[in-house]
Amino acid sequence: MGSILNRYIFRETALMWLAVTGVLLMVLLTDQFARVLDDAAGAELPKDAIFAVMGLSSIQYLTVLVPVGIFLAIVLALARMYRDSEMAALMACGVGNYALYKPVLTLAVLLAAGVAWLSMEAGPTAQREVKQIFDAARKSADLAMLEPGRFTSFGKEQVTVYAEEVAPDGSLRNVFVQLRDKDKVTVVVARQAGQRNDADSGTKILTFKDGKRYEGVPGSREFLVMKFAEHGIPFEVSTARERALKPEAQSLGELLERFDLESIAELQWRVSAPISLLVLTFIAVPLARTRPRQGRYSGIVSAILIYVIYTNLLGAAKVWLEKETIPAWVGLWWVHLLFLAYALALLLYQNRVLQRLLLRRT
Repeated sequence: MGSILNRYIFRETALMWLAVTGVLLMVLLTDQFARVLDDAAGAELPKDAIFAVMGLSSIQYLTVLVPVGIFLAIVLALARMYRDSEMAALMACGVGNYALYKPVLTLAVLLAAGVAWLSMEAGPTAQREVKQIFDAARKSADLAMLEPGRFTSFGKEQVTVYAEEVAPDGSLRNVFVQLRDKDKVTVVVARQAGQRNDADSGTKILTFKDGKRYEGVPGSREFLVMKFAEHGIPFEVSTARERALKPEAQSLGELLERFDLESIAELQWRVSAPISLLVLTFIAVPLARTRPRQGRYSGIVSAILIYVIYTNLLGAAKVWLEKETIPAWVGLWWVHLLFLAYALALLLYQNRVLQRLLLRRT
């Protein structure tokens, strides 16, 4: 009977985890898709890199979604068994909370191993690749990325470009360009525009034909107006070296090599992902216990509240560690111990261990 029961609970929990994690992932990816489309429309991201960024973002999201997914899945799956009186029949046969941990922990340990790989290796690698995609887009900002009838800004000099028509080769028709240099503003209006790249100097040259150039300080009466048949304006593009890697995107070897407070906090944060998954699993089993007349989703509010407090305390502990408010040996570990003690207290209360000890003493 034990093996049949373990397989049944394992299957119910795994299917519920897939459903919960899938729904949460779709919600986050929908929001991410809107932001990626906005970046592509603003010429900050190539259109052919949209799905690559979406795939890499999903890897980062899974590091957070897998722990909360298994937590909610256990609460929902076991609450359904309580509601349908399946748990009452099992308890009549001598099956208690402790027996439920075997199939649940089997699934949790497998997922914790996957989360450890995601948080230590796959997630930071995905962040680095996303950064490389955006840096490459900034470095190779091209007129072909412009949308006709839309103002687009790029480059160090805050170049704003507008064109009524954009040809596949990047040439423009009926162009408006504005460049800002402190208080000075340069505006170019031309019938045609194109682009030349200077690989040696790392600059791009906007070439205009048949237009006018206005140069001066807004609010003053002195403006330089020039009419030209052909004119060129160079501007320097952003380089990938200007933006250093954040600790969240650094590899495990880089963090161990630095080993300062910021890297120690990041290392403990990454280790906290699989640990929190296991701690939440211990909390979920007693938390899922419901009375016969209670609904299936009665424990969801409590589960969400516990998860929010847990993650917020971890985030606060990370900040405190970075600011040397707490020592490194305390770090984030006290948060895990606090919630593990809470799980133990729930188990002792539901199994009336304290009451039995008091009765024996009296």
